[in-house]
Amino acid sequence: MTDGSATTLRDEARAKVNLTLRVVGRRPDGYHELDSVVAFADCADHLTLQPGAALSLATIGPGAQDCGDSADNLVLKAARLLGERVPNLTTGAFTLDKHLPVAAGIGGGSADAAAALRLLARANDLAVGDPRLIEAARLTGADVPVCLPSKPCVMTGVGEKLSPLPLPQIPAVMVNPRVPVATKDVFTALGLKPGSLTIGATDVLTAPAWPKAGAPLAAWIAALDAGTNDLEPPALKVEPVVGTVLEALRATAGVQLARMSGSGATCFALYADHAAARAAADTLRAANPGWWVHAGSLS
Repeated sequence: MTDGSATTLRDEARAKVNLTLRVVGRRPDGYHELDSVVAFADCADHLTLQPGAALSLATIGPGAQDCGDSADNLVLKAARLLGERVPNLTTGAFTLDKHLPVAAGIGGGSADAAAALRLLARANDLAVGDPRLIEAARLTGADVPVCLPSKPCVMTGVGEKLSPLPLPQIPAVMVNPRVPVATKDVFTALGLKPGSLTIGATDVLTAPAWPKAGAPLAAWIAALDAGTNDLEPPALKVEPVVGTVLEALRATAGVQLARMSGSGATCFALYADHAAARAAADTLRAANPGWWVHAGSLS
């Protein structure tokens, strides 16, 4: 373990985007089984750790007021769970510079928790693949395991099974109407009973074959377009503004695909090039000055 005299450590908590999301079923214990293509955006929260101090969290930045009580923050939950598994764990003072919208379907809190675990791993000379780190991620929240590596993958199970995917950089626009949507409400509206399945053996056998490494961007967008987000219909019932965002994205010039991420309300659109994505973002900002709009890359 370190002696606590290390300089401040820094990491980025990149936004998670569900490019596809199928709800395979609901287990008897109530957890939902998913099958999702996940990518990460080039927008992020920023987290620092001053090792050696007492465990604490301060929030700053434009989204600080949306974080709620710091005692409930997933950063502290992840640190405490890791501390229960690693004797004499060096923790310290975290500072979260919050930029991503909360309750937005892009795993902001989960990404923050994963960044905290990565920082603690560095402060304590732990490997990123340390089973204790992975277990702490899983117990912190369903999206934390996929945010730990923050690399494109197919995520299955309840979020703990990750298969790498050679996704290229995809020009994209992300939009959040600054209306929070509770994941629990969306799954309630989905209405699956414990022990139920939404797919059969035939669906498993015809699971999509994703393009190989080096495949053109058009092939990836076409493959993703064949997918869906099963949480879109219930999210539209919970918060109809999701439909307004999707309509606005689908009306932009050059859009190839528009879909909701996670349980919403953030939606994304994919484009053939960055110029089209930037132009679309400019159009959306001008028409909807209250929305959070980001143009960049998913990878």
